[in-house]
This record gives sequence, C-alpha cells and structure tokens, in this order.
Amino acid sequence: MSATARTHPGSNRDSSRQHNLSTVLRLVHSTAGISRAQLTRTTGLNRSTIAALVAELSQLGLAVESDLDTAQLHGRPSIKIDPSPAALALVVNPDVDVVSVALVSLGGHIVNTVRFHTVRAPSGVEVVNIVTAVYSGMRTSLPAGHRVMGVGLAIPGLVRPDDGTVIEAPHLGWQDEPLSSRLGEALGLPVFTANDAVVGARAQAAFGAGRGVADLVYLYGGASGIGGGVISDGRLIRGAAGFAGQLGHTHVRTGGTSCTCGSSGCLEAEVTRAALIEAVGLPSGEIENLEEVLLEKLQDGSANDKLRAVIAHQIGLLAVGLKTVMSLLNPSVIVLGGFLRILVRAAPGALEEALADCGTRGPWKDVRIELAPLGDDPILIGAAELVFEPLLSDPAGFLQRPADE
Repeated sequence: MSATARTHPGSNRDSSRQHNLSTVLRLVHSTAGISRAQLTRTTGLNRSTIAALVAELSQLGLAVESDLDTAQLHGRPSIKIDPSPAALALVVNPDVDVVSVALVSLGGHIVNTVRFHTVRAPSGVEVVNIVTAVYSGMRTSLPAGHRVMGVGLAIPGLVRPDDGTVIEAPHLGWQDEPLSSRLGEALGLPVFTANDAVVGARAQAAFGAGRGVADLVYLYGGASGIGGGVISDGRLIRGAAGFAGQLGHTHVRTGGTSCTCGSSGCLEAEVTRAALIEAVGLPSGEIENLEEVLLEKLQDGSANDKLRAVIAHQIGLLAVGLKTVMSLLNPSVIVLGGFLRILVRAAPGALEEALADCGTRGPWKDVRIELAPLGDDPILIGAAELVFEPLLSDPAGFLQRPADE
C-alpha cells in the first residue's frame, strides 16, 4: 500500500477476522481435533464468535463438525471440530534409492503413501516423471470435494529458500537442480521446498516428541547421510542463507573418513546406514526392514562380532556429535530419527552411558533424548506443513488465490 492510499473502513475488521480464522484453524490443525469449548477457553473469544468462525471454516472445506465430544468430564458436552480430510498436500521426498510420494491431510494425517524404489540415485527429471505418474493415480481415487493445496518437497541437501532450487544434494549428484519449478510446471500446483531434516524438525515440533518444546534439535539419519533441524525459543533456525542445521557435518573424528562436504571425520561420514546394512547382510530389496532384522539378530543371538562392533563404534561417534550439539545449542530435547533410532534401540543405555561422561553440569545435564516414530513419516508430515503454512496464515485468502500463484 502506498503512503497516500486510504485505509478502507472495513480493513481493521477484516484483519481481525483473518487473524481469528487463522488462530482457530491452527488450533484445529495442531490438535488434530478440538472441542468448541476448548477453542473458546484457549482463544478467549466468545462462543458466538467461535461458532461463526467454525462455520466459515466448514464452508471453506477446512473443518468438520463432528458428534458431541463426550470426553469432557464436567458440564455440557461440546461439539468437536476436526480438520477436514478434504484439504490435502502432496509431499515428495527423493533419496538415493527411493522416491517417497504421499498425500497428507490437515491435522498431519498421512492418507496414502507410495515408495518408488530406484536402482540408483534418480535425476531431477526422473523424480518429476515418477511423481507425475504416482500423483495421476492418486488423484483419480480422491473423493469428490477433496483438494490438493500444493506440493511439499523435502530434499536431502541444500535448498535455496527464495526459489526452491536444490543448490547441492551430493548423495543424489545434484547441483543447481530446479526440481521445484519443474514439478510445479508438470503438476500445475504451487511447490514449497526445504531440507528434509528441517521439515522433520517442524513435524516433531508440531505433532511429535517436540510438541510444546521451545528448544529442540532433530537429527535424522537416512540413505543420504545425517541432517538436522534446530528450533530455538520456539522458532526454526534458518541462518543467513537458510542453510542452518547441517549437523551431519559436525566433526567427530580426527583423520576420519572423507565427507562429501570436502572435510573428513564428519558425523554423517562416520555414522552411516550403509555400514549397518552391510554388517547385517541385508539384501537391497529388504532395506526397509533394517530395524526389525537387526533387532531380531541381537535378540536371538545370531548377531556377529562385526555387527556389534559397528553398532558400538557408531554409538560412540554419535555421542561425540551430540555433545557438540548440546554445547552449542543447549536444547531441552533431542529427537533421533531414521537409522539413528535403530542405533539407540540396538544397544539400550549405551548412548546415555557415553553422554554421561560429559559430567553432571553443563548444557547436557537435563537434555532428554527421544526417538522419532519408525519410518519416514515425520519428514512427509513436515513437508506437508510447508504447504499448509500459507493456508493456516490466511485460510480464506489462500483458497481465493488463482491456482498458479
């Protein structure tokens, strides 16, 4: 608005309505369902205002009023408001051996997932072709009235924040890959792109072990290495160029293995999923069963000395990396996902014992280590949050925009 523009009389009212609509939808989304009474208590708005806002969200296809909430122990039961299953995000997570594609609805519910396995790291063009084919099949089976709001793209590499270009994804062999714009052109949907571990941190903060935690670190180990996301004082740390959270390049071993970043002894170069797979002797077609097979070998006594040595070695170096993370960031919770959770489960108490060597004082004293849920769900759910954020900020305005914006 220019300095000479006049403010319309209804502007303040519209701004207040947008804010209230956004507040209510965020609560419905983050709680995956909430009663009218709880909305009234949480927002401080009166019951008639809440009723009007909920009615508008229902009309927009973003919320659904369900049966009476009988969970209340006192007073009159209240209508329960659930996020609409009709509001969807298409999410994509390419990796060196699989391209994961899913539909996620408001409330963080994964509706449908397809994991397209590849014999080598796919190119950007191949990812577009895979996603286009998978989405075509998904779209034909959607019930009437369901709407895909956009694409959330989670990348195991560095992403330029302003246009979503993949600056570098070493394990995929990508440099300056315009995957975001290619997908947008192919699907006719807006595309929102970020690093995979960063979106995983968002998912943990919104729905997982980091919910309600102001200072959180999420470390995810996958085929492409180890990534991280950092939330400090309730805010995701992005850095000057949006590249903060590259915790896989924390130095853990002097004179160690060469890393894709050009250094050596980085956490992701020393602690790898590939080493675990080799030690277990798992065929490439059964990699998704790594945790189950590894734990079974340890429990039935069939684990060999090599496997036990790899686990011990990786836990020791993971502890070194976590000590650095704790010292630098002083989180209250660290969430470990991907194959990192396998390491912790494979040797109960070993990581805590290694971290205990830090002593009883300092930034590590009260840090809680949590394990993310099994599988890649946090990354898929976090990628959907990229799509839903502009919708949550301005529900009515977002739905009124042209599809190509």
